[in-house]
Amino acid sequence: MSCQESTEKNSNAKMINQSKKIVKNQDVLINYDICGTGEFTVLLVHGWCINQTYWEEQVDAFCQDFRVVTFDLPGFGESGNNRKEWTVENYAKDIDALITQLHLKKVILVGHSMGGNIVLEAALKNEAVVALVGIDNFKQVGMEYTDALKKEMTDFVDLLKSDYAGIAPVYAANALFHPNTDSLVKQRVMMDFKTADSEIAISTLASYFDNLPNEKTQLTKWKKPFYLLNSSNTPTDTATLAGIGLDYKVVYIEETGHYPMIEKPVVFNRLLKGILSEIVLKTN
Repeated sequence: MSCQESTEKNSNAKMINQSKKIVKNQDVLINYDICGTGEFTVLLVHGWCINQTYWEEQVDAFCQDFRVVTFDLPGFGESGNNRKEWTVENYAKDIDALITQLHLKKVILVGHSMGGNIVLEAALKNEAVVALVGIDNFKQVGMEYTDALKKEMTDFVDLLKSDYAGIAPVYAANALFHPNTDSLVKQRVMMDFKTADSEIAISTLASYFDNLPNEKTQLTKWKKPFYLLNSSNTPTDTATLAGIGLDYKVVYIEETGHYPMIEKPVVFNRLLKGILSEIVLKTN
């Protein structure tokens, strides 16, 4: 079925740039890009309300040594939006579709922010995945999700429903940046938050919040290498990670906020290269 036919079939579906590469999952078109021919595939998964262009510096840096795949999570970027349930589980199925349809082998899943929960869910169900790398996530695995905390998250979702375009960029400005974060980075993130489809953004965030209490349980099932490349701007609960028996390592990047791949791409790429090299040695 052509992009035009698919759009005509569902009036809510986005028009996909015909020059883009696409795979399909659950009748949703997924816009992706791929480069390199390495033995290992690095599949980069972006976070909430942004898109695959946030990985441009990493694509340029790693395509010589790895096959590198980026894509827009459905509902964001140039992927389709004709889906009813915007859940972590469905996004994990999108990754499985990419791995299966592109015949990817020895996959290293790299997930930023909410993408960390998505790649963990996907990895537990796909034997092609050999390692996981989280980017500024899994920081509070040992947190107790009390009724009060759950209500706080629910209240925030309700607040977004009342004025998404007003609240979302303010949330980014107040919670996601370092004092040294460049103003252009801030503007980029805040604009992407503001202009995202509000219904999809709110639904995906609600699913992510629902998934958070399961992080520790899900991580106990993961028996392969697990790395975190986290901003030192907020602490990471390494004690809980150590206590659940993970083969893990945390690498910190200094003086960045929640988007280290675009805030300090040179330093970020050097640190990620070290992680990827360790994974290759462990896996071969």
